[in-house]
Amino acid sequence: MSNKNTTTTSAPAKRGRPTVEGSKRQAVLAMRAAKVAAGGTIQRGRPKNPVTIEVDVVAKTKTVKSKAPKAEVAAEETI
Repeated sequence: MSNKNTTTTSAPAKRGRPTVEGSKRQAVLAMRAAKVAAGGTIQRGRPKNPVTIEVDVVAKTKTVKSKAPKAEVAAEETI
């Protein structure tokens, strides 16, 4: 039988996304941290529209133009 209760002294594996200085992700994380420090709250997902505005929509009517040729009035000839 082997002894399976061995301990390792190596450092734990780093998990998650690596930190790259100057990246867009680090800028967004810094912005979020500044917002929380200023007293704001961060919520998950797309924000809801807190105010619903009711708008009456009036339909526009189009005037229909006839594409038929106009009747020509024959001029009377005087001789």
